[in-house]
Amino acid sequence: MKKEFFKKIIATPGQKHLVSEFDPAWTGKMIREEADMLRNENVEKLAELQDKLYAQDRYAILAVFQGMDGAGKDGTIKHVMSGINPHGCQVFSFKQPSSEDLDHDYLWRINKCLPERGRIGIFNRSHYEDVLVTKVHPEILLKSKLPDIQKVEDVTEKFWKKRYRQINDFEQYLTENGIIVVKFFLNVSREEQRKRFISRLKEDSKHWKFSSSDFEESMHWDSYMKVYSDVLTYTSTTYAPWHVIPANNKWFMRYLVGQIICDKVAALKPDYPKVTPQESEEIEKYKTLLLQEGRKNKIPVNSN
Repeated sequence: MKKEFFKKIIATPGQKHLVSEFDPAWTGKMIREEADMLRNENVEKLAELQDKLYAQDRYAILAVFQGMDGAGKDGTIKHVMSGINPHGCQVFSFKQPSSEDLDHDYLWRINKCLPERGRIGIFNRSHYEDVLVTKVHPEILLKSKLPDIQKVEDVTEKFWKKRYRQINDFEQYLTENGIIVVKFFLNVSREEQRKRFISRLKEDSKHWKFSSSDFEESMHWDSYMKVYSDVLTYTSTTYAPWHVIPANNKWFMRYLVGQIICDKVAALKPDYPKVTPQESEEIEKYKTLLLQEGRKNKIPVNSN
């Protein structure tokens, strides 16, 4: 990826950030044809890298997607991961917690869905919902039956900073154990969100995407921008920084996400395991036996 692209989209760890610092319409002077070509190349490249990652069985990638409704999370995941072997990819969407979830700590349901070594895990929404939606609507926390939270007034700034610290500790633990956390905030403007909502209402094929709750949450736009700013400030770390992806132009957003994931996997230098001399002898032995059997039965070498 071009260095200027990376500088434009990274939430620098240790610095205070506002969502308004990042332009949701920025495209780095790239044209759509170039972005589409590079995205398609990355689809093929990622398929090869993931195959090696799976065979190596040492690392996992956890790609976290957050964004306002209509930001394009589903479409981006679909386009970027389209070439990957399904055996090597796991996708989970986190909606409202169940009664079982609420009887556990808030990271319990996240832990259950972490990717196995060799796989790329996708979180469509994630543990960050517990410092985003719950911060805009703190009354939700009362359902969690937390020891120190008896009423909304108990939810103080100290509580949130403790939760940010817990999330940072959790992600550092994952990283140190071979699960590389790659975080994307798909940054869409309010006007672009409005256009996408209208499109969902106009086109029959998109009606299923629209929910009245999406519209209701959009009415809290300013509150969400504030809590997202806090998330960028307090949870962008050296080991798991936030990538603030311009989301107004879907073609550019999909290119950027695909490029970043490719770069992260490539940095791990995945490769197919090397066979031992003994295993190599076994391979040659059985290859010879199979070829002999083929000649005996007049089976072509390239037969399926």
